[in-house]
Amino acid sequence: MDNDVLRRGKPTVHVQFGQAQALLAGDALQALAFELLVPGDGSVPDALAAHLCRSLALAAGGGGMAGGQAIDLASVGLALTQPELEHMHRLKTGALLQASVMMGAACGQVPATALPHLADYGRCLGLAFQVVDDVLDVVSDTATLGKTAGKDADADKPTFVSLMGLDRAQTYANELLSHAQAALLNSQLPHVAPLHALADLVGGRRH
Repeated sequence: MDNDVLRRGKPTVHVQFGQAQALLAGDALQALAFELLVPGDGSVPDALAAHLCRSLALAAGGGGMAGGQAIDLASVGLALTQPELEHMHRLKTGALLQASVMMGAACGQVPATALPHLADYGRCLGLAFQVVDDVLDVVSDTATLGKTAGKDADADKPTFVSLMGLDRAQTYANELLSHAQAALLNSQLPHVAPLHALADLVGGRRH
């Protein structure tokens, strides 16, 4: 779908091993994710394992990553509005990032009062990740980025930079990350330093 030749500075799987092996690897890794959520040794209670599997399935399927990717493929050459672009990326990238936060909350038995704030954090973090990615595609080079720079523009894909301009996109990323950090504070949970650090890491990708 993306069809780039590089990821993290290395040849992508379909380039290194062929398309068939890349597809099979993707299938196997997705199955492995669910296998890890249901270890079979009693270490994860059945009810929790079912909840985690459902959460991941929803985030990865037609109402999440796969659905967002389908919108992305259908949007090449189109000028999306900001709500349309945000909807696509909340599914394509944000759903899995938000699910990872909420699955962690389920494992940690987080109080119900904190869950809406964690969900807000996950939504903002997922969207900020994509805005930053769009910025990097413009301002970074291939060696630094670890994937082909400028590929989105070459493919005529709608991005936050093409919609807003570079400066406004960078500002919007900062706004989203600030909102994510505020949501953590509003959760009133005592041990959220790793989540604060994760938001800092997403922002730091630009530097």
